[in-house]
Amino acid sequence: MAENKKSFVAYADWKETFDALSDEKAGHLIKHIFAYVNDENPESEDMLINAVFASIKQTLKRDLRKWEKQYTQRVEAGKKSAKVRKHNSTVVNGRSVSSTDSVSVSVSVSDKKDIYRSFAHLSMSLDEFNKLEKDYTKQQIDGVCDAIQNFKKNTNYKSLYLTAKNWLKKEQTKKEVESSNGFKAPWQ
Repeated sequence: MAENKKSFVAYADWKETFDALSDEKAGHLIKHIFAYVNDENPESEDMLINAVFASIKQTLKRDLRKWEKQYTQRVEAGKKSAKVRKHNSTVVNGRSVSSTDSVSVSVSVSDKKDIYRSFAHLSMSLDEFNKLEKDYTKQQIDGVCDAIQNFKKNTNYKSLYLTAKNWLKKEQTKKEVESSNGFKAPWQ
């Protein structure tokens, strides 16, 4: 049949064919089918087995063509996905890290503006980070940045700072933590 193919489909409507045969002939037919799907190229001198097997063989061939088409599509989709993941990966300390890995990075770029965090198409400057740090802890900011980086639809965002600021509204500010001793009621 096909290399790396470990199964095939037997159809319930074949039951009528097998019921019409004697147990001995049905046994020969099923052995003939298994020999065929395991690429043994079976030949039978029994005309009845050859006649019955002819229609089953066509069904098996049709299913094999369908399986090969699916297999090819899945291989291509896997290659395309790997290419996209490689393109979207971030380089940290000389090694490539996919966007599904959580990494906190402080990077300084001397290109007019110091960058605190950058991935894919988004980045946050140190100035923007300092603005957020007035109200939130570094751990909260890094946690939200990790969540944004791992969010599948982060390509819709234009600014890491504005997105993080919006997502951080769900967190307690430093002032709220100090005034409530760290307690935040679920309804707040």
